[in-house]
This record gives sequence, structure tokens and C-alpha cells, in this order.
Amino acid sequence: MKRALICGVGGQDGAYLAQLLLKKGYDVYGSSRDAQMSLFSNLKWLGILEQVKVISVSVIDFRSVLQALNQVKPDEIYNLTGQSSVGLSFDQPVETMESIAIGTLNLLEAIRFSGLPIKFYNAGSSECFGDTRGESADETTSFSPRSPYGVAKAAAYWETANYREAYQLFACTGILFNHESPLRPERFVTRKIVGAACRIADGSQEKLNLGNMSIKRDWGWAPEYVEAMWRILQQPEPEDYVIATGETRSLQEFVEVAFSYCGLNWQEHIVQDPKLYRPTDLTEGRANPSKALGKFKWRARYKMADVVKMMVDGVREQL
Repeated sequence: MKRALICGVGGQDGAYLAQLLLKKGYDVYGSSRDAQMSLFSNLKWLGILEQVKVISVSVIDFRSVLQALNQVKPDEIYNLTGQSSVGLSFDQPVETMESIAIGTLNLLEAIRFSGLPIKFYNAGSSECFGDTRGESADETTSFSPRSPYGVAKAAAYWETANYREAYQLFACTGILFNHESPLRPERFVTRKIVGAACRIADGSQEKLNLGNMSIKRDWGWAPEYVEAMWRILQQPEPEDYVIATGETRSLQEFVEVAFSYCGLNWQEHIVQDPKLYRPTDLTEGRANPSKALGKFKWRARYKMADVVKMMVDGVREQL
């Protein structure tokens, strides 16, 4: 039985990854900063909380990380922890950098220090690329991040690449474009949109305030993306991969699908609020995920319209 440690098991990706690995017969450990106080609501919603062994780990504390590795002795580590909101990173840049860049460095150094044959997955982000001026980003595209979150993720990417090259660790980064599900917290604009559409369809008189609706992103389905994470660590050689659908759509289109699926005209319920614009933002995100298809036959089955409808169905179950 393989043993996996998922750092950040309480988040969207951590919960779906735990579910996937359990189905594959793994012994799954999951960490959070305080496992005794964490609710792990996503694990509860998926019905797997009792099957995951939860432990407390602070990734910004090297001693805490090393203790966890010596305790669990995992075959695979999935680094999904750290501040996860681009918008919030503008308000909390220091916490964002520490939790992502320092956290990743501590995990890599603890693996090196332990001497254990651990395979390491690092959660990268399309935010590293910044504005590619309409070109589709792949594994060779240069980084030019435009947010504190993107800067931190870029640092973590290079840390992972350096440990792979300098110390011969099996260390990989999945550069994931936007991926959504009903497990997203409300601070994410996609979940905010879907939640409002569901409530308004149920009779709420609220208006939904949004910022720049002309931005374009590549939106995928999170449960599919965690499958790609696992496949990355099953390859014979450690490499980095872009994971995306290859389809880019605007936020306005996302809104239109969500409200239409709920039987609503979005224009009657949306207020554009300039205060919600970010200091710097990406106009358009485009991806070329052909390497993942060629190397391990991964292709996104669900595109934006499918994702929105599945999110609506899932959120209605939660309401």
C-alpha cells in the first residue's frame, strides 16, 4: 500500500485528491496547521473524513515539517498548502510569500534531509505566466507574474526545479490553470457567482457585485485536475506540466451560463463595482496542455459550461 501525505488536505484540491487516492488504495495522511481545530468540511461533504489520517503541520516551520516526514514516511507528498487567493494576496503579500515559497522550500529541504525516497508534487499556477499577450502558455513560456500570489508561486516553481536538478529529488510542478468545483469557498469569484445565482433563483432579492467581467480564463473541473497531479508523480522521470482545458472564456460568459442554468437573466441581477478591480490583473489566460496529453494521455473532459452547471448542481445540494 502506497502512503501519501497531502499538505492542505482541507482545501478543494486536497479533498478531491484524498478521495482519488483512497479509491486507488493509498494510505492517506492529510495535514493542516491545526488538525484538532480544523473542521475539514470538504472531507465531510465527500464522506471521507474518517478514512483520512489528519495531522498538524506548519509548513513554515522546518522542524514541524521534518517531524511529519519522519512520522508518516510517505511515498508521495502533494504540496497543496498556502494562501490560495490571488485577490487576497494583494492585501496579505507577506503571508502569501511565506506560506507558499517558504513552505515549499521547507518541504523540499526536509525531503533532502530525511533521505527518504519521496516523490514530491508542487502545486504551481497559471498566475506565474502573467500576461502572455494572447499566446497559449506551455512549459517553455517565460514567467511574468502580476500578483503577489503569482510571484510566490513562481518562487516555489524554481525551488522545486532547483532541488530536482541539484539534489536529484523526484520533484515536479503541475502548472494548473483555473479549476473549480462546489468546494470552492465563497471568496473565489466563481463560487460567489454560482452561489448568488442559486440564491436568487430561490427567491433572494440580492444583487451580485462583480469587478472586471471582461477578463478571460481557462476554467476546468477540479476533480479531473487532481487526477493529473497523481499521474505526474507516476511518470518514470520528474517533469513539470501545464494542466488546463485549452479553452479560454470570459468571466461574463461564466456569469451568463450560471444565471441561465438557474433560469435567470444575468443582466437583471449584476452590478459592476470598480472597487472590486484588482491593482493589476491578467486580461487573458490561455494554455497549451499538449504535453500532458502526449506524455500520459490526460485531457480535460469538461469545459467551462460543463463546470458551471456541475457547480450549480453541487451548490444546490449544499443549500
